[in-house]
Amino acid sequence: MFKKILIANRGEIAVRIMRTCREMGIGTVAVYSDVDTRAQHVFEADEAVWIGASEPSESYLNIDRMIAVIKQTGAEAVHPGYGFLAENAMFAERCEKEGIVFIGPPAQVIRDLGDKITARQIMINGGVPLIPGTTEEAGDMVKLAAHAEQIGYPVLIKASAGGGGKGMRIVEDPNDLAEACLSASREAEAAFGNGAIYMEKYLAKSRHVEIQILADSHGNVVHLFERECSIQRRHQKIIEETPSPAVDARLRSEMGQAAVAAARAAGYVNAGTVEFIVDREGNFYFLEVNTRLQVEHPITEMITGMDLVRHQIDIASGKGLSLTQEDLSGTGHAIECRIYAEDPQRNFMPSPGRIVFLREPTGPGIRNDCGVYSGFEVPVEYDPILSKLVVHAETRDAAIRRMICALRSYAVLGVKTPIAFLIDILSSNHFREGETYTDFIDTHFPEWSPDRDTLHLAAIAYAADAMTQKRKLAAGTAAVDHPGPWQTLRAWRL
Repeated sequence: MFKKILIANRGEIAVRIMRTCREMGIGTVAVYSDVDTRAQHVFEADEAVWIGASEPSESYLNIDRMIAVIKQTGAEAVHPGYGFLAENAMFAERCEKEGIVFIGPPAQVIRDLGDKITARQIMINGGVPLIPGTTEEAGDMVKLAAHAEQIGYPVLIKASAGGGGKGMRIVEDPNDLAEACLSASREAEAAFGNGAIYMEKYLAKSRHVEIQILADSHGNVVHLFERECSIQRRHQKIIEETPSPAVDARLRSEMGQAAVAAARAAGYVNAGTVEFIVDREGNFYFLEVNTRLQVEHPITEMITGMDLVRHQIDIASGKGLSLTQEDLSGTGHAIECRIYAEDPQRNFMPSPGRIVFLREPTGPGIRNDCGVYSGFEVPVEYDPILSKLVVHAETRDAAIRRMICALRSYAVLGVKTPIAFLIDILSSNHFREGETYTDFIDTHFPEWSPDRDTLHLAAIAYAADAMTQKRKLAAGTAAVDHPGPWQTLRAWRL
């Protein structure tokens, strides 16, 4: 087992990984940039090392600097979290060459599956169902146009590298195909340094359903059931749940077997996610493989009772899986909402700034993976995610009610958040009835604006808290939001 792990990330995911390491008795090293000097993950770690300027290319994306810090601190392994270097084959390859254990799949697997054209070819060989489309880079427009006519419009032009909706265009008219390919390629080149594109049949009214997998280095592979991730805004997931309201036992088994086949075909090791598109008839098709821990992994942990980070670390240390597919089961229903520093009244633009007040929801079945605190300055340089709010309950209806209550008690002042937007989605009849297709927000919330009463909830909570603190001070009681170790110790002694 490792004695020390460096977490090559920041924010809530770094904090979440550190907590599992602490349970396992493993020392942790945090890295931080100029702007993250007082970040939560820096306080949580056993050691913290400055890694560079605030610009990601000078810090969290700087492979040479990251390797140097790993060696400097004597860490035997590195956990990349998600984002930044998590799916960077060059970083994984450097770790392998330097004798550092990369907690994730082998570099070649990351490289193969990171190229969507190569990944499609691998899945064909593995017998995994694919969306009709091309299996090579689009270059000849005459051939591409002929293929589009064959599979039928609308078609989807996609970047071979990257994700997040960049380099993606829906084409409904043959006359628009050439321009769509050109603009998608230009965007992909600018975003990923790779302008390669390919084409798929566009499936309207579909669902985005993914399967969590675990694979060890001894040939054992299992799946941990599905997650429904169809509630998306600009191709970015914002609400996830498990089980999917559209997946029955038969489909769950078939998709799980396909995900295991995909992992075996790619030579996968460690935790990963095989993503599928499910159409209205219940047919499913391979979309891509995320070669890392997913943002939404906590909902799988909630229904299975498993710690996926612990399994990642065990697998990376050479241990075999101690469970078989027959050992696994899911209980109840879990939902996750992503809490971003975003302004819902300005098209959800990032809302950096100082968090002047933070009150996190608590109670049975509530988990909040949070990377910020009252007084923290949310930087403009990075993804604005603040936390992942997760609930677990016996049924889907109970989980929805619990999540709405948790969101209503979540107070964040100083930066804007989409909490009111999330409440409205969860409260809608369409969501409650399980009509969670990928066009959900465009169809049901095309011009959403926040309810004035909802916007005042956080202010009311802040005012109530301020009054409580004032009464404590008036009574001579010390009011400390974040007690230090000496204060905790003094309370214990008393």
